[in-house]
Amino acid sequence: MTATATAATAAPGPRPSAAARPVRWAADAVSALREGARLHLDYSAQSLWRVDRTIEGIRREEAPYAAVETVLRGFGAYAGEVIARATGGEWWTSGGDHWVRTPDGRLWDPIDEARRCYTGDGSLRLLCREATATRS
Repeated sequence: MTATATAATAAPGPRPSAAARPVRWAADAVSALREGARLHLDYSAQSLWRVDRTIEGIRREEAPYAAVETVLRGFGAYAGEVIARATGGEWWTSGGDHWVRTPDGRLWDPIDEARRCYTGDGSLRLLCREATATRS
């Protein structure tokens, strides 16, 4: 497990152009949580537990979706970065939507999963667990 945590926090190498926007959204989310909520996110799978809890708190406050849409996009992009770093995956984009493609060819939509978390039907932590699980 230590190797996974190390790989998850390693700085990424050159990135495809599809990664530019989600990487920025993720960095904005990390910065906002560090400044506003004093939460440290380190791009590890374990940090997604804190993100899920933060989304749950926002949902309990009954904030209108329009008010939190950008924040949820950032949280989803952060989860996508965790997945991409842990698996060596890449961001893909089409028609304004962004997904992470893992080396085994599967596509993951962490931004939509963040939206599902807000409705109480998703978990970024569990999405990451599934995306990083070894397929047999």
